[in-house]
Amino acid sequence: MNNKISEDLKEAMKNGDKFKLSVLRMLKSALLLEAKAVSKDHELTDEEVIKVIKKQVKTRKDSVVEYQKYNKQDEVESLEKEVAILNVYLPVEMTEEEIIKVIDEVFDVVKPTSMKDMGLIMKELNAKITNADMSLVSKLVKERLS
Repeated sequence: MNNKISEDLKEAMKNGDKFKLSVLRMLKSALLLEAKAVSKDHELTDEEVIKVIKKQVKTRKDSVVEYQKYNKQDEVESLEKEVAILNVYLPVEMTEEEIIKVIDEVFDVVKPTSMKDMGLIMKELNAKITNADMSLVSKLVKERLS
């Protein structure tokens, strides 16, 4: 995964794609920081790389929401392009229907009675769902519990 990102960075440099180049440089920097946080010569695994990319995507999505509040459309569009570039390196996310199916399975096992069971449900879902927007999962569980 790290090699693919490096290759794409070189490709963007050759093609003169300044926007993609800047996004990939930011990503590469975040990956280096994460690796150094573990140890000096730590090589990130694909799972660790995906975790860093997801964090980067989440940060940008949160920023999109904030910029939309203040009608800063240029920034919103720029961040959405960045998210699209980063999403290339992430596994395909589960659809809402697939998430609901897993939520149904967990509800059958846990048998929640109120919002107090939210933590227990989310703990079970975190173990079963690895490639989904967890804020969407949380929203769907809240809707189901209320």
